[in-house]
Amino acid sequence: MLKALIIDDEPLAHEVIKHHIRKHPDIEVAGHCFHATEALHWLAEHSVDLIFLDINMPVLTGMEMLRVLHNKPQVIIVSAYQEYALEGYELDVTDYLVKPVSEARLSQALDKVRKRCQKSIPNAPSNPSIVVKVDREKRKIDINSILYLEAYGNYVKLWQNDTMLLVNSTLKQLVAELPDEQFIQVHKSFVVNTAVVIGVDSEHIRLKGEKRIKLGKVYKQTLNDLF
Repeated sequence: MLKALIIDDEPLAHEVIKHHIRKHPDIEVAGHCFHATEALHWLAEHSVDLIFLDINMPVLTGMEMLRVLHNKPQVIIVSAYQEYALEGYELDVTDYLVKPVSEARLSQALDKVRKRCQKSIPNAPSNPSIVVKVDREKRKIDINSILYLEAYGNYVKLWQNDTMLLVNSTLKQLVAELPDEQFIQVHKSFVVNTAVVIGVDSEHIRLKGEKRIKLGKVYKQTLNDLF
């Protein structure tokens, strides 16, 4: 679970980000600040993994705040102005979004946040996990227990042996949270855990437990590299 702080002097901007984040169960909005000075006081007493930061704010701009902020978390700048993008990347922001922010563009930015988080962990735990949303409940899932993922509209069927969970996420969003070296896409609708693949032919992949998954033509080379 990644904790986020939204800093923007426009209340509507807070609502837009919160609306988009609802589809990302691993992101929690831990606080709201409406100008940079307030945010500095808030951050002196709280810690977060991610900041959504506006630039043009009264008293202190977002860029000025970044220059004085110690122990910076990841930062996604959300601004109506494009001309500060270069300066933002010089300050090592994770991404720079131009208002109005679309759901797809915010999802891309969050994918970058997750990948940076993975790289910052020198020794991954032996039983890594992810948090997914099932119905209205958040659940912690052991990554190694996942056999495969199946796209199902705006949901994903997550299979663990004979158990299936219907996860409130798209396949693309969920895959972004999983290690690239362990989970590979084998069809437009299927992603498998390479640790449980035991066989492959021209049209199917065979998993432990004799489960067979359809193999897409454009993904065959990926499987050839695996065997």
